[in-house]
Amino acid sequence: MTVTATPVDEPEQLEPQAAPVSRASRWVSRLLPAAAAALSGVLLYVSFPPRTLWWLALPAFAVFGWVLRGRGWKAGLGLGYLFGLGFLLPLLVWTGVEVGPGPWLALVVIEAVFVALVGAGVAVVSKLPGWPVWSAALWITGEAARARAPFHGFPWGKIAFGQADGVFLPLAALGGTPVLGFAVVLCGFGLCEVVRPVVDKRRTGRAVHRGTAAVAALTVAVPLVGAFGSRALVSDKAETGTATVAVIQGNVPRLGLDFNAQRRAVLDYHARETERLAAEVKAGKVAQPDFVLWPENSSDIDPFANADARVVIERAATAIGAPVSVGGVVERDGKLYNEQILWDPEKGPVDTYDKRQIQPFGEYLPLRSLIGVINSEWTSMVRKDFSRGTEPGVFTMDGAKVGLVTCYEAAFDWAVRSEVTDGAQLISVPSNNATFDRSEMTYQQLAMSRVRAVEHSRTVTVPVTSGVSAIIMPDGKITQRTGMFVADSLVQKVPLRSSETPATQLGILPEMLLVLVAAGGLGWAIGAGVRGRRAGGV
Repeated sequence: MTVTATPVDEPEQLEPQAAPVSRASRWVSRLLPAAAAALSGVLLYVSFPPRTLWWLALPAFAVFGWVLRGRGWKAGLGLGYLFGLGFLLPLLVWTGVEVGPGPWLALVVIEAVFVALVGAGVAVVSKLPGWPVWSAALWITGEAARARAPFHGFPWGKIAFGQADGVFLPLAALGGTPVLGFAVVLCGFGLCEVVRPVVDKRRTGRAVHRGTAAVAALTVAVPLVGAFGSRALVSDKAETGTATVAVIQGNVPRLGLDFNAQRRAVLDYHARETERLAAEVKAGKVAQPDFVLWPENSSDIDPFANADARVVIERAATAIGAPVSVGGVVERDGKLYNEQILWDPEKGPVDTYDKRQIQPFGEYLPLRSLIGVINSEWTSMVRKDFSRGTEPGVFTMDGAKVGLVTCYEAAFDWAVRSEVTDGAQLISVPSNNATFDRSEMTYQQLAMSRVRAVEHSRTVTVPVTSGVSAIIMPDGKITQRTGMFVADSLVQKVPLRSSETPATQLGILPEMLLVLVAAGGLGWAIGAGVRGRRAGGV
């Protein structure tokens, strides 16, 4: 009898299982990128004036690129929105100084959507070779969109406006704010790409590919080299002579919106400061100015309709013995205009410039009926909408061509460039910041004017009702400035220039080119994704 042994089953070999991930770890993995995105946005805000920490924009974008790289577009959308909130909430807090947090929060919620869309785009192109280039172009595309919509745009917070003290500033003369901003963002994303392979090598032990390292190094080096090379475009030398300019800051009787109820006092303050300066000129303490620049809203009383306001202005112009640019509120043919008036001491008003880029919710109220339903107080603040001017404003003042860019207009590339192409040898940015108290707004706007000075190689004067008023050389340096909420005047001989920088000549072309680069990167990334899905399905 044959006995057959029954085989004994060997014990089943179980594959080792990964240790279960704790709930806390899952939450950390989800919250850490979100927190990093929001905090990097705050870091970007800290790089803006009145601080001179311009270089913080680089690590801000490096961290932003780090949290976006390799993610899907939906995650990029959310992380981009958090970055936008971290940046814009503190940057724009001044918009709610007098009207409460409602308009401020509404503005930030809307503007952060543009940043969110950029974040989604960066996530999509982050898988491409040379992703910092495509990503930086996408950021500038987002800025271009923000500068145009909604309600004719809101370019406040362009990266270029935070670089008035930085090494990249000369690039403004090469290609304007788009090229300056692109260089900063590219360098920031490039910094991420420089650090990332080093970290990956320490974690995985894989060697850094030479090609990757070279591309990463170039994304940091090229913007810096370009900035130093562009310094040759920056000059403060006179080309068409000089002019002695006087900037008047008359101050306002009280802070906030209420000062508009005392319009006559504001006019009297500016006339009084001009007459005080005239007395110093007569005493030989100060040089005789060739022309005088008053701020926006220095005469909210229409001098064409009110004889008493006309007398005050004429008396001040006669005392100083020079043409004066007066900021007035004028009603003509039933329409209201924010107007600069060229007042000759002998002939009276001889020229005008009507502000073209008027401020939504400040000078006109979009969706007035809807806003009235939400909050009737907001409609009462803007009882009548201002109308837009249609032509550039270049005053001939004692032979000098002075281009007028009224306050809010300084944020818009086209508004400043049009004055220079129309012959301006000097730019004046008359402003009224009294509504915004002692907030950072006035310093943010002053930095814009410094960037514009380099962009178009022009002296820029900034007469402000309550400060900070300043005189800026064509190289972006401030030579004189006032304090805030004091009466003061600045007098200085400044260079007049007529040559055009490449930025002035090229106009919108650099921005259009960067938009095309962004579109090309997105098209490449989307196409690669579609091909990958098709290949995976075969």
